[in-house]
Amino acid sequence: MYMVVARELANEIKEGRYEPGQLLPSENELVEMFGVGKATVRQAVAELRGMGLVYSRQGKGVIVRERDSAARSLRVDRSIQRAGKVWQMPDMTEVEPPAVSRITLDGMPAALLDQADQDAISVDRLIHDPESGARMAHRMLIPMATAADTPSLAEVPTAPVSDLYRQLSDAGHALAFTEEVTARTPFPDERSTLQLVPDASPLLITYRITSDADNGRPLLCEELRAPAATCRLSFPVTPTKAAAKRTPRSRPASE
Repeated sequence: MYMVVARELANEIKEGRYEPGQLLPSENELVEMFGVGKATVRQAVAELRGMGLVYSRQGKGVIVRERDSAARSLRVDRSIQRAGKVWQMPDMTEVEPPAVSRITLDGMPAALLDQADQDAISVDRLIHDPESGARMAHRMLIPMATAADTPSLAEVPTAPVSDLYRQLSDAGHALAFTEEVTARTPFPDERSTLQLVPDASPLLITYRITSDADNGRPLLCEELRAPAATCRLSFPVTPTKAAAKRTPRSRPASE
């Protein structure tokens, strides 16, 4: 039932009945309008937030977003370029000096690095875009196994990411990159650190795995957490050769 309410309100927003910046009817008014319970109304409003049509402001209510908010969101460039031995990546404006710690890998990074319960160097950065005001959390994970093979990584783990790539290349690795993107509701500490508005807008989370192209061994994991309401991720896509299809072998007829 909450989806019926959400679709009806979404259509009214798109048709202009509720203008950008305007408050939606209160919870009690929506209960009376649709003849449903408060729980259904709350689920419907959460669905509208997930669609990016509204946001909540404490003490004020549910507000309709501007229609071009997606177009005005920050474009986060995820490209990587290389010229000879020089690696180039988009600049990052850091809010404060990076924090370095030693951690035990778990969760998605551990799975992608195939390093469950192994130690790694974690370099955490808080990134800020002055124009949009968006904040992003950046983490570089350097497994101790990778640092053992390339000791310079452990000597200055706070070096720019492009410099870490150069060090791996100089050590003889042919680098390949895979990026996986997911989303989830932010934790309370992430809301505070990234200065997120108190609504249900999710976090975009990317995991970029740097691997050795020759043997497929994962070397680094770069994690970026960005607010979906104000950021969009941009990736250059390079076509690859399609794998050849195998022709099934015909089985001899049984006698």
